[in-house]
Amino acid sequence: MNKSSKIVLPGGAGLVGQNLVARLKDRGYTNIVVIDKHQKNLEVLRQAYPGIEAHFANLAKPGEWARHFENADVVVMLQAQIGGLDYQEFIENNVDSTHNILSLIKQYNITKTVHISSSVVESVADDFYTRSKIAQEQMVLASDVKCPILRPTLMFGWFDRKHLGWLSRFMKKVPVFPIPGNGKYMRQPLYVGDFCNVIISCIENDIENKIYNISGHEKVDYIDIIREIKRTIHANTIILRIPYGLFYSLIWTWSLFDKNPPFTTQQLQALSAKDEFEVIDWPSIFNVPCTSFSNALNETFNDPTYSKYILEF
Repeated sequence: MNKSSKIVLPGGAGLVGQNLVARLKDRGYTNIVVIDKHQKNLEVLRQAYPGIEAHFANLAKPGEWARHFENADVVVMLQAQIGGLDYQEFIENNVDSTHNILSLIKQYNITKTVHISSSVVESVADDFYTRSKIAQEQMVLASDVKCPILRPTLMFGWFDRKHLGWLSRFMKKVPVFPIPGNGKYMRQPLYVGDFCNVIISCIENDIENKIYNISGHEKVDYIDIIREIKRTIHANTIILRIPYGLFYSLIWTWSLFDKNPPFTTQQLQALSAKDEFEVIDWPSIFNVPCTSFSNALNETFNDPTYSKYILEF
């Protein structure tokens, strides 16, 4: 690898992609190509990184966008449908797009690929995201494309549109912040900055082609995550526990008026699924220091350059 190597990031306008571009540019990489179907998030990418090569395309459909894979040295498969109410969108964005990208990787004989899977493939949850990510990972494993497969847990950081970022913005707007049940739902949040450095390690080093569970090293209950966000952003909202059933009803009602809600009943069920994911020594494997949860939150919400950018759902 050299700094002019061509790195293609399908789905690169989302949370991981935006953060990955920042860190690749900081390391001196100059030939980064982002392909994504979210026009407004591509505009955010262009604002944050003037001169970046960013292209609008639906990766689930064969098209002219395929030419960007020619002469590529690296592909990091980031494309993913995370939330929503339409299962077909999950199939298109998590499965169909992967089929097309794997075909191009083989067609152009691209020698280095990194696939971004998810910890949900080992979750007890059964929702649209979990099903489609399992199908996606199985497709990669069954292909002739040999690559490290990374399974991150819940991520947060700069450009966070759905998880802790949305929670922080909601917290600033309301006098009372509702918590479902007792809020004792253990999470293993992963700082996306650390995860991007793991991806870069896969790009720059000869990492064995196998599955890696990249879990957050700190186990934090959901209610304590909310308390830490409140402390970090200096919010005045009151944190209020409400019955789980009532919270579920409120989320369901919200979905009647919002075709792409920030939080769905399926995600609520996943929150309370009592998952606990394997913690491996990825800091040693990838030579990437692990940022503490409190320090990562501070970087996320108080960075003078990147904390101002907000992506759309």
